[in-house]
Amino acid sequence: MDMIAERGLEKLTMAALGREVGMSSGYLLYYFHAKDELLLQALEWSEGRLGAERGRLLTRTTPARERLDAYVDLYVPDGHRDPHWTLWLEVWNRSQNADEAARDRQAAIEGAWHRDLVALLAEGVSRGEFRPVDPDRFAARLRALLDGFCIHVAIGPRGTDRAQVMCHVREFLDDGLLADS
Repeated sequence: MDMIAERGLEKLTMAALGREVGMSSGYLLYYFHAKDELLLQALEWSEGRLGAERGRLLTRTTPARERLDAYVDLYVPDGHRDPHWTLWLEVWNRSQNADEAARDRQAAIEGAWHRDLVALLAEGVSRGEFRPVDPDRFAARLRALLDGFCIHVAIGPRGTDRAQVMCHVREFLDDGLLADS
């Protein structure tokens, strides 16, 4: 992940990666077959770790809004060249030409984030913490907003940083979930 974030996938060679991890490029190719498969498996590994952390955050016994803020905090990249988000950008960039199996694996990762968010929103609505919204629809809109902002944070254009994004998202959540209907 770190090498992809530092150099980008186009500059990452299997030989350089092999040297970094103490394996031959042939050994890496035996297991991964191609850089795209290496990329997707690295993302799946990273997402597995984030999924476990997300699960811990979402099962806490705190108000739904606090857990929603924790979800957003976990979702948003730490800053420019965040390794996890660099992987996502590379996967999204290559997904147009990916085979169906790879696209299904990517959809499974994204689906886990979506399902967890829908469940959290539904819980908040059912407990009266959030105004009545369609959890699936609201989750789709929130994730689109997050993805757009996260891309800006990860690629690092001037004028967009994590703190600004978090402020925008909090405002969106307040307006959408806490406002009187």
